[in-house]
Amino acid sequence: MTRDDKKNKSNKQKNYRFDTRAVRAGQIRTSEDEQSEPIFPTVSFVAESAAQAAARFSGAEPGNIYSRFTNPTVRTFEQRLASLEGGERCVATGSGMSAILTTCMGLLKSGDHIVASRSIFGPTVILFNTILARFGIETTFVPLTDLAAWEQALRPNTRLLFLETPSNPLTEVADIAALAKIAHKNGSLLVVDNCFCTPALQLPLALGADIVVHSASKYIDGQGRAVGGAIVGSEKLVGGDIYAFLRTAGPSMSPFNAWIYLKGLETLRLRMDAHSRSALQLAEWLEQQPAVKRVHYPALPSHPQHALAMKQQAAGGGVLSFELAGGKTAAWKLIDATQIISITATFGDTKSTITHPATTTHWRLTPEARAAAGISDGLVRIGVGLEDVEDLKDDLKAGLSV
Repeated sequence: MTRDDKKNKSNKQKNYRFDTRAVRAGQIRTSEDEQSEPIFPTVSFVAESAAQAAARFSGAEPGNIYSRFTNPTVRTFEQRLASLEGGERCVATGSGMSAILTTCMGLLKSGDHIVASRSIFGPTVILFNTILARFGIETTFVPLTDLAAWEQALRPNTRLLFLETPSNPLTEVADIAALAKIAHKNGSLLVVDNCFCTPALQLPLALGADIVVHSASKYIDGQGRAVGGAIVGSEKLVGGDIYAFLRTAGPSMSPFNAWIYLKGLETLRLRMDAHSRSALQLAEWLEQQPAVKRVHYPALPSHPQHALAMKQQAAGGGVLSFELAGGKTAAWKLIDATQIISITATFGDTKSTITHPATTTHWRLTPEARAAAGISDGLVRIGVGLEDVEDLKDDLKAGLSV
C-alpha cells in the first residue's frame, strides 16, 4: 500500500472530528495525485469488458456506470455530508425540493399518510397538498411545537412525520427526540429538514430522526452559486428505495455543483459560527426598535423554545424574522429602503438577504393557511450574511423610522 493509499483509506474513517471530516471525508485521490477534489464532467464510464459492464449494471460489482446515479465527484460530496450528519448514506439531488420529492416518492405509495408541521417552506406545502395528493398520499398539518397534536394526527397508515427545525420563517423549534419517539411508536419515520442549521449546528439523526434533507443551495454552498439538495440516513432507507428512485427518475446533482458543495463544506462551521454571531447581534438590536413588535430568533431568551434550541443546537443559526406593527405597508417600506441587504427570497449566502414571506416564499398558500402558520403581513425575514453587522443595522434604520 502506497503512502497515498494509506491517506485515502484513513480519510474514510469516522473517528476524526467535525472540522477534519468537513475537509477530508470522502476524498480518494486519482493517479494524478491532486490536492483538491477533481470534477468528473462525463456522462458515462467505460468498462473493461462486456462481463464487467454486465456486473456493474446488475450490482454484482461496484463501479461507475452513468452520471445520473454514479459519479465520483457527486459520490465524494455524498460521503462527506453523510459523515458530517452522522449518517450511513447520502443521496445528492438537483435541488432541495427534489430531495423532499425523492424521499417521498422513494418511501411512499398510494394510500399512505404524512403528518407535517404547518411551519414549513411554502413550496413544500404545495408539494404535499397538490402533487402528492394526486397520487393518493394525504397530508395532515399540525402545529410544530404541539406534541399532542402530532400524536393525535397519527393513523395506522402514517408513514412519515415531516418538519423543519428551526422553521421557515418563524424559527420555531421542534423537540426532535420527542417527535422521534412519537413516530417510532407508530411505526413511522421522522424526516427533518436541517437546512437552517446544517450539521455544523444540529444533528437530527443523533436525536432520533430517520432521515435528514437539505437544500444544499443554502449554507452548504454558502455563496449562492448553485442549486442542489441532499438526503441523509441509513443505508437501508437512503441506499434502498430512495436511491432506486433517483437512479430511475434522475433528479440528480451535477458533478460541478457537487464540487462547489465540497468546497462549501470545508468552511461550513466557520461560516455558521459567523452567521450565528451576527444574527444574534442583529436580533438583539431589532428587539429594541420601536417599530418592531416581535423578533423570532432561537438564540434570544425571548424565543418560546429558547431552552430547547440551546439544548439541541450549537447556536441560533443565520436566519431571523420579525414583525412590524404597520403590516405589509411597513414591511415593504423597510425592504425598499435597504441599500446593502439584497431583496431576494433565498438565504445562506455570504450576502445578507431580506424578503416578505407573505408575498414571496409563502404567497401560494391561502390566507387561512398563512394565518395558521403565523405568517402575518407585517413579517419580514432576513438571512444574515457575513457583512459587518453594524452596516446591516445602519441599512435597516431608515426603513424602521416611524
